[in-house]
Amino acid sequence: MSEEEEATVGESRTIVVGDIHGCYDELLALLELVGLGARDRFVSVGDLIVKGEKSREVLDIFMRDARFSSALGNHDRALLQFWKGERAGLKPSQEKCRAELEDGREQYAAFLDSLPPFIDLGSHVVVHAGLRPGVALAEQSIEDLTELRTLGPDRTSREGTPWYELYDGARVALFGHWPTSPPRRGPHAIGLDTGCVYGFSLTAYVVETGEFFSVPALRAYDAPRGRVANENG
Repeated sequence: MSEEEEATVGESRTIVVGDIHGCYDELLALLELVGLGARDRFVSVGDLIVKGEKSREVLDIFMRDARFSSALGNHDRALLQFWKGERAGLKPSQEKCRAELEDGREQYAAFLDSLPPFIDLGSHVVVHAGLRPGVALAEQSIEDLTELRTLGPDRTSREGTPWYELYDGARVALFGHWPTSPPRRGPHAIGLDTGCVYGFSLTAYVVETGEFFSVPALRAYDAPRGRVANENG
C-alpha cells in the first residue's frame, strides 16, 4: 500500500501553518515533513503573500487544492483593499507583490476576497492576528482579527499586554502575525508564526495530536521590524 493510500484509509488531520509570506520552497518542505495525506486538511493563519519571493506559487497551491484553506491576513487584506480601490497606497513589499501578481489580478483578487476573517474548527479557531478578550467570536472586528497584538490604545503596538495572555475563549486560538521562536503561548492560544520570511522557520501544528512540525528557512527574505528569535526564552 502506498503512503497516499495509507493516508486515505487512516485518520484525517487538521494541520495549521503559520505565516507563509510567499516562502513557497519552505512550504513544500513542510508539506513533505508532515506527510500531507489525501484526507488531511491544511489551514493557514493568513499572510500567504508579500515579502517572500514566490507569492504567486503559494496562492496557486491554495487555490487548486481543496485540502488547503486560509484565514485572511493583514497583508492579504491590504492588497485586496488596494485592488478594490479602498486603499490609496501600498508598502514597498506589498507593491512588489502586487506587481508579481498583476497579470493574474482578477483570479487572485477573487481568491483573497473569499478568505474568511477566521476559521472555526470547533475545539480551535484559526485567526491571523488576535481575538479581543471578552468579545464574542462573531463580534470581533476585522481590524483586531488581522492586526491585534496588544490591548492598549494601539492594537498594532508590540509594547503592552499581549491579547493572548488574557484571552480565555472556549476555543483554543491558533494565530500568527507576531513572529517569535519558539512560538508564543497563552492559556488558550498558540502562536505559529516563527518568522520564516525573516530567515527563521516555518511551523505547523496538528490539532488532533498537539504535534509541532518545523522546517528552517532557506534564507532571510526580509528584515523584521522587531526582535524575532527567542523572545519567549
